[in-house]
Amino acid sequence: MKAMILAAGRGQRMMPLTAQIPKPLLTVAGKPLIAYHLERLKRAGIDHVVINLAWQGEKIEQHFGDGSQLGMHIEYSHEPEGGLETAGGIAMALPKLCTEEDVFVVINGDIFTDYDLHALTQLQLMCGEAHIVLVENPAHNPDGDFRLTHQPLNEQTYTFSGIGLYHKDFFRDVMISKRPLGPMLRAAIDEHMLSCELFLGQWHDIGTPERLKEINIVMESSDVG
Repeated sequence: MKAMILAAGRGQRMMPLTAQIPKPLLTVAGKPLIAYHLERLKRAGIDHVVINLAWQGEKIEQHFGDGSQLGMHIEYSHEPEGGLETAGGIAMALPKLCTEEDVFVVINGDIFTDYDLHALTQLQLMCGEAHIVLVENPAHNPDGDFRLTHQPLNEQTYTFSGIGLYHKDFFRDVMISKRPLGPMLRAAIDEHMLSCELFLGQWHDIGTPERLKEINIVMESSDVG
């Protein structure tokens, strides 16, 4: 199984930190955010990763190269200036992601988490399906995004973590153009093509300089990697 790390975003909310560096290269405890994902993917048995690039993307490619120094194989999906948003970026990368299997993992490059990615590799998806990981609502998203699909009577909504498992046909009708993933996930719920789980472990959306500072303070007194 392969995985994709979404790393093409402009990171406007992280300015001025992202003026000269892509957000996934911002550091937590001295290590780039994206490096934590690569390490966890390898521990989960996934050593072939596709990273999409746009803003300052060449710096990510220069930093990690082909991944051989990590014992991995990294490919890059170069998007036009401005990027293609999440679904558009995944659609463009499909030829690289699905050379051997029809199912792949996707992770947002700007989150920090200790989620066990090995769990996703054990799931079986049918054609066109997707499975996403939800987390409890952070302060910046108090209303949440989705309800638990296996608990239809539960009115509580949770936040999409940016972690998911997808069958390639989930993106069958997606053109290579700017298109967000959120509306597709909501439509898939209505079509009963989406499952989800609730993760209660460590998860942070590193969306602002303040949140980056907060997680670095937390990491100073922990050894989570």
